[in-house]
Amino acid sequence: MTQTIPNSATETKVKVKMGDNHYGKADVRLFKVFRDQPKHEIKDVWVRVAMRGDFDAAHVEGDNTDLLATDTVRNTIYGLAVDGLTSSVEEYGKHLIRHFVEQGPKVTSATAYFTEHLWDRMQSNGEAHDHAFVRQMPKHTAVVEGDGKTFTVTSGIDELYILKTTQSGWEGYLKEPFTTLPETNDRILATVVTAKWEYQVDECDYDDVWQRVYTSLMDTFTDHYSASMQATLYKIGETVLTRCPEISRIHFAFPNRHHIQYNTERHGVTNPKSVFHADADPYGQIEGWVERA
Repeated sequence: MTQTIPNSATETKVKVKMGDNHYGKADVRLFKVFRDQPKHEIKDVWVRVAMRGDFDAAHVEGDNTDLLATDTVRNTIYGLAVDGLTSSVEEYGKHLIRHFVEQGPKVTSATAYFTEHLWDRMQSNGEAHDHAFVRQMPKHTAVVEGDGKTFTVTSGIDELYILKTTQSGWEGYLKEPFTTLPETNDRILATVVTAKWEYQVDECDYDDVWQRVYTSLMDTFTDHYSASMQATLYKIGETVLTRCPEISRIHFAFPNRHHIQYNTERHGVTNPKSVFHADADPYGQIEGWVERA
């Protein structure tokens, strides 16, 4: 059977229009050294910028008159960092958005995404070194949206692996024919934390808030018996909102990284809850917002 392929130049087109769209530059790897003090400070940030506006002419007519080259967007991220990246990535995001809205004739709003890799000072002879660093595990994330005058900021923590070897259990849950998991009041609890939070203030010290959230998470994860990952999520959120009045609500994603006691008895070896199989997948996924009542 021969299939006739329509000629794109002569076929009747349906009516279409552009929907929501944006463009910009992604994975701009920005590193800044602050050399104004004997002890250097650093910022190690991956940046993405997305601009929104009336770009119909570019899509429909192929008219690039009102478009910035994404190469220019990259150069701007580096260029403005010289004087503009002086504190938090959230504040730098506002600075970037103001610039792109002012410079782009058709840009009405923009979003700046940040993943900040955190570094701590190396210790040398028992003292913090002036200019040598070691990368830390958690990442500081941020999303800043705005029209150049008003902004919405969401900050977060990513890739924070935490674990405790006891003071966790899983009991009293619903049983049905497919249930095989035995109850326990003593298990390893492990997760890789992803958290994000929204603010109820327009301005604050974003780095200080991030540190308080991080400390609250660490304090609460360790200071209670965990009846479930859900209960721990709620307790951590409660502590964060108590200690951080700047935050309106916080979201956690907790993949439950199971550690299963390995059956060595089949080899004639007693396992006194010391050897486990760290199961990568599948895993439980617990997520939720904790909000002010």
